[in-house]
Amino acid sequence: MSELEQKPGAEPAVELDISAPLIAAPKEESVLRVSARTAAILLIFTVVFTALMAGTYTATKPLLDASALAEKLRAIDEVLPRTAYDNDLLADAILLPPAKALGNDDVTHLYRARKDGKPVALVLEAVAPDGYAGRINLILAATPDGRLLAQRVTGHRETPGLGDYIDPKKDKNKTRPWITQFNDKSLTEVTPAKWRVKKDGGVFDQMSGATISARAVTNASGRTLAWVAERGDKLFALPTGETLGE
Repeated sequence: MSELEQKPGAEPAVELDISAPLIAAPKEESVLRVSARTAAILLIFTVVFTALMAGTYTATKPLLDASALAEKLRAIDEVLPRTAYDNDLLADAILLPPAKALGNDDVTHLYRARKDGKPVALVLEAVAPDGYAGRINLILAATPDGRLLAQRVTGHRETPGLGDYIDPKKDKNKTRPWITQFNDKSLTEVTPAKWRVKKDGGVFDQMSGATISARAVTNASGRTLAWVAERGDKLFALPTGETLGE
């Protein structure tokens, strides 16, 4: 019997059209619908989250600015008392480009203190790049002719209990912290050749066993004073907000 023949009484064979495409449209549409819904949810979440973050930043920015301002003033108060000037010190500022003498890699601010309209002092930042554990950040107040009124360390990683005496908060000598020996010193009284620690033939003390930290701060302050003394009048004459051109 031929393969195409049927036995008597058998049900007719069902022929399948294998050329007809399988219908999966409903499933594909379901997947697309889920994907679109997920994308929409993510978009809404992103928009809402961004709005909340923007609102939080807007609400907290005044507080952050006020905190940063207070911190900056506290640092300045360490080197220049507010009774020494009567102008808006933070507003009376110019920009300093990176300078090798100051050790700064970035643009920094220089603040100009005046009293009764007359120049009193300059407050600026400097860096001693060669501390025992790396960079030592400084803030200094100096007169236009190069007299150091005071300086303070604002950041360092020197060895606790050894080199960190450069910071008066860490110095065990609370009566006369090491860094106060620079107060009211100028390059006319202490020549650049003598503006060094005693171990290097200079006039400034250093702690035994922790010379590197003291040397770094001493040398950096001497370079900064020389830089100020060369530009004193120009630094006061430059319009507020301008960048110093060398």
